[in-house]
Amino acid sequence: MNLEPRQIEQLQQFLTRLEGETYPEFPSQLHTDITAQLLDHFRSQFPLAPGARVLDVGCGQGPALDRFQSLGWRATGIALNSEDVAMCRAKGHEVLPMDQSFLDFPDSSFDLIWCRHCLEHSFAPFFTLCGFARVLRPQGYLYVEVPAPDTSCQHQTNANHYSVLGKSMWIELMKRAGFIILEILDINFRVAAGPDTYWAFILRRS
Repeated sequence: MNLEPRQIEQLQQFLTRLEGETYPEFPSQLHTDITAQLLDHFRSQFPLAPGARVLDVGCGQGPALDRFQSLGWRATGIALNSEDVAMCRAKGHEVLPMDQSFLDFPDSSFDLIWCRHCLEHSFAPFFTLCGFARVLRPQGYLYVEVPAPDTSCQHQTNANHYSVLGKSMWIELMKRAGFIILEILDINFRVAAGPDTYWAFILRRS
């Protein structure tokens, strides 16, 4: 499908509106702990060599980038919020202002894409996942973590959560985008509002 100029303008206006709905992702102990636990789990099952190229999608203020750097991985982060980009750069990380759905990297650039709590912010997750597959090397890994819908936290009501899908729908989109599912983990915990659940998917580009 070839987009006409007016359609391109409509899409740009829509994306500009979504960009205005971003907010700084301040570190929290819960998310820092989950990042550490799940990264350790990933490395125990699917070790990467020092110097591996890693893309941190929606890197926030850098908790995963800090860990990647300590492991000797060559990590690049992307974020839309300017405050997050500035904070990560102040810590010495390579971080670019970039939309997860429009990755400006060559094909097969990365050994691992780390995407914690960012894919639910995509208005077109199938399109976004296909972009992830493009920039991963053959047999490269993708880690995705998303909130489950309809928990006590009601993540689907977050103003810029556009894709809080059921687990079976995530699985189908990931397969259609060209990924093999290696492992699915349920992350269950309690917060002030009550019980909550995140789903973690470890995938490999087919």
